[in-house]
Parts: sequence; C-alpha cells; structure tokens
Amino acid sequence: MSYFRKLETRLTHLQELFDRAERWLIVINADPDAMASALALKRIMIHRVDDVAIARVNEITRPDNLAMARYLRIPMVKLTPTLAAQFDRFAVVDSQPHHHPSFKDLSFSLVIDHHPLVEEHPVVADFKEIRNEYGATSTIMTEYLYNLGIRPGKLLATALQFGIKTDTASFERAFHDVDMRAYRYLTKFADHALLSRIVRSEFRLHWLDYFSRAFISMHKLGTGQYVYVGEVENPDILVVIADFFMRVHEIRWAAVCGVYHDTIVVILRGDGMGRDLGRYASLQFGDVGSAGGHRAMARAEIPLTAADGRNVEFFIYKRLLAPRKKMRAKVEPKPDQKPEPKTDHKPDAKPPAGSVAGPEPAPGQKTAPKALPPGDRKPEQKTPAALPAATPAAPSAVPSAGTPTATSAASTDGTSAASTGAAPAAVPSPVPTRGK
Repeated sequence: MSYFRKLETRLTHLQELFDRAERWLIVINADPDAMASALALKRIMIHRVDDVAIARVNEITRPDNLAMARYLRIPMVKLTPTLAAQFDRFAVVDSQPHHHPSFKDLSFSLVIDHHPLVEEHPVVADFKEIRNEYGATSTIMTEYLYNLGIRPGKLLATALQFGIKTDTASFERAFHDVDMRAYRYLTKFADHALLSRIVRSEFRLHWLDYFSRAFISMHKLGTGQYVYVGEVENPDILVVIADFFMRVHEIRWAAVCGVYHDTIVVILRGDGMGRDLGRYASLQFGDVGSAGGHRAMARAEIPLTAADGRNVEFFIYKRLLAPRKKMRAKVEPKPDQKPEPKTDHKPDAKPPAGSVAGPEPAPGQKTAPKALPPGDRKPEQKTPAALPAATPAAPSAVPSAGTPTATSAASTDGTSAASTGAAPAAVPSPVPTRGK
C-alpha cells in the first residue's frame, strides 16, 4: 500500500499548464497553511515556468505568522494592480476565488484548497483540487511533492508541518488520516528547533504591557474571569491574552475586552465543557452589536457609541453579569400576557353554577355586584322553589349575615351584603316561611 494516493494523471494535467515562457503569480490570504502551500507550489513550478512569485492580499500582524515568514524566508509582496499586470497566469492556494474581494479581478488558472465548495460560487479553473475532507492544504501539497519525487528542503518541510499543525489545531480539530501521515513524513526533513521557535513566537515585547493591565483588572465571574485592557493597537492582542488565561487551571472561561479604534471588542474563550459561549455572547451583546461564535470561543464587536459615554470596563462587566432572563423576558411574557383578560371571565362563569352553595363567596365578592343587576336574579329565584335541596344553604348563608346588625347593613349598604350571598340576599324573607 502506498504512503499517499497515486496522482500520476492529476500531476500530468498540472504540468501541462506550465510553460517556460510564462510568468506565474501565486495569490494567498496569508496564514501559515497558505504561506506553506504557496512555498511548496513555487518549488514545483520554479523549473517549469519563466518566473513565479507569491503575493498576499492581507497584512500579517500575528507574531507567529511574522516569525514564520522571517525564519523560513518566505518571499511575499503585497498584491496590487500594477503587480498583477506583470504576470501572465495566476494561481490561488488555501482559498477560492470568492473568498476575498481582491480575488475577483483575477482569472485563476489553478486552484488548490481544502475548504468546502459553495454551490453559489462554483470554482472555474484549468486545474482545481478541492479536498474538503483534508485538514490542511499543506497536506495536499505534501502529496504532490511526494508523487513528483521532490524531497522537501528543511525550510519547506518546516513550513508545511507548521501549516498542518495550525489548521488542525495540533490535531484537536477534525482531520484526515492523510494529515497525520503527511506530518509524520515531513518530520524526517523539518527543523524541529526552528518549528518550536515559531510556535512560541506568540507575543511581542511591548504586548507585555497589555498583560500587566489584564492582571490588574481581573474580575471574577463564577468559574471565569473578565479582563479589561483598554485601547489596543490590534485585536489579536485580546485573542492572545484570552488564550493565555485558558491555561490557568482554575479558570474555565475568560472574557477579554479592549477598544480598537471606535469599536469595543470582547473575546471569549472557554474549555467547551461549561456554558455555550457563542450563545452567551449573542444573548448579552446581540442587541447592541454583532456577537456570536462556537461553544468554546466567541467574539463580540460593539460600537463605542453604545456605551453612551459610560465607563467601558463596567459597561461590559454589567452586561456580562446581566441575567439571561432579561433577554428571555423579551420573548416569553408578551404573548403570554394577552390571555390574562380571559381569567376575568372565569369568575364570572362560576357564580351561576355555585351561587346557591357557599364555596364561592371569595371569588364572587369582586364580580357579584356587576353580575346581579341584570335579569340573572329571576332565574336564580325560581331555582330555590323547584329545588328544595337548596334550602339547607340558606340557613348557612343567613347566620353569617342574618343578625340584626346584618339586616340594617343590608338596607344601608346592599352591595356588601349581596357580595357574600348574591342570590340569597334577595330571598331571605320568603325562604324561612317555606322552611317553617
């Protein structure tokens, strides 16, 4: 069994694209996987075309990415219309033409990627290799090098290893068996000390000032911590600090807040076993900005104007403390409060059924005065004559209000007497004569 899949047909088609009279430009959205894949493709094309260069569409700001480009000597330039006009054909790796606005102006002859295809944006190119089951594009390029019999040099092998490592999160995300085989194969050629140096290049020296701010402004939130670091030059600083706090054993989740230009940025990180941070972020900040993410990582971006001049640190802190019921209250009670008037009809419906018996004086006290004046008394006066069994209820109702003081009260304040015995109050004199 071969170590990698056989690619004779695919690679024959690929090599047919290359012409020694043409100049190629490899365009990337620079990250470790994209830079490593572009470096590998350049190694394949270098002796088959007139010239080949790598252009990026974004700025590189993360320290580990800067360290990778510097230590592994990856030559890159910023993509501009002037630069693009100097080349005949274009290739893109670790991306697809619809992934970045700068790609739309170029016609790509070669596309190699591991991200899923989108039906609304079909990839059109002379050669395309889309392997969405792979964890990294660097794995695809390692297969190409292997099948072409090209032994990767120390710098190229290290770059490909770092590309696989970052895109699979050190094999903690979903990955394919081929990713593991490619990483193991590259181990024979890579510089492990150099790889370790790149991986550990997470901070810049002046970023330590932000760490000192973070340690001073820690606020406990249950099993988590809230940290405010003030204005930052790059939101990536907040990500680095949040990841750092997740290495502390007692902290299960962390929220790191800072201000970048006119935007309040909140980065949330968790262990993935407690609360769903993506849902938590949308509940707490979705009404004032954009917020969301996954269970273990989330992000919220809020316009600075939403604070209305208040202290940003405590504005976000109160938002994080606000109970989720506040958000639910906007959804649940409004439709349930409308049926409340129906409860007023229930007491009105009960007195006709139990007006003679005595178990319903309490609910009838509020509604009896309004219910008795209409012609409801006439049918109630007929029922005692037809039902002698109702006579025992009369004595029980008469003693409660049948004292001499009660009769005078009935004459002066008939509403209060009627409230306790709505129907019997109109029949007190005839009922005793029939009983006797």
